[in-house]
Amino acid sequence: MARRLDGKAVAQKIYEELLLRIEDLRRQGIVPCLGAILVGDDPSSRLYVQNKQKACERIGLRSIVQTFPADISEAQLLDHIERWNQDPDIHGILVQLPLPSHLSKARILEAIDPRKDVDGFHPVNKGLLMENRARLVPCTPAGILRMLDAYGIPIEGRHCVVVGRSDVVGKPIATLLLHRDATVTICHSRTANLPDLVRSADILVTAIGRAAYIQPDWVNPEATLVDVGINTVTAADVLRQIVPEHHPKWAAFRQQGRVLLGDVHPLAYERVRAYTPVPGGVGPLTVAMLVYNTVTAAELQAQERGV
Repeated sequence: MARRLDGKAVAQKIYEELLLRIEDLRRQGIVPCLGAILVGDDPSSRLYVQNKQKACERIGLRSIVQTFPADISEAQLLDHIERWNQDPDIHGILVQLPLPSHLSKARILEAIDPRKDVDGFHPVNKGLLMENRARLVPCTPAGILRMLDAYGIPIEGRHCVVVGRSDVVGKPIATLLLHRDATVTICHSRTANLPDLVRSADILVTAIGRAAYIQPDWVNPEATLVDVGINTVTAADVLRQIVPEHHPKWAAFRQQGRVLLGDVHPLAYERVRAYTPVPGGVGPLTVAMLVYNTVTAAELQAQERGV
């Protein structure tokens, strides 16, 4: 039977580990603080920010959410980021993506002080990651490593296939796995013979945003599947094409009128050694590692000030 890798349980251990570090900072008069910027009123973005805020406050961090209208000018947003860069009481800054089209994502993210870039998206932090000297690592890739380590899944010498080449997940997780002495193949929309490459994976990481794209007969029975995809299916006809109506996914669909699916076909989970479920797999670890990075950023800034 396939082993289910519980992201919530691993995230809880991360929070517990952070409590001592937070208490040590408090003794120095420092309360780690995350500042989040939300532009516009997209419901999904608002929910993501609220979840991050709650996670911070649950273990004693401060959190500030600054909301701006969707038509804010780039200059106004950059000015606000610079004020937070200069504020010693704000240790981590994140800008919730996506941004409205008139704003340059690159300019906005590059404006964040790399020492406060808790998403790990600044070019300085990307460069440090490439050199294996990262201080603030992108949250989802960092969470994936914590999951693999928590369950004792070996990485060294294994063939890891990453499906998706985004700057947020695909490229950084491939780099992290290389630093752990894995052999890594990155696949994307133009990769030839994708099923054969997927079958060769000891560890498969998918982050492409296409529901149930990786088919059951593509996977290696000895593989560990790390499914980063979170895709919402709202049409019964679509779900019916993916799984039969006796499948457990239908219970959630009938109750809520929608269901979350990963990038991996649900029936593929039953064919492998271990897998991360959707939901409840990678998602909780992304939030936990954001909190982790906020605490780390506060520690680094305290060291620079000689506190």
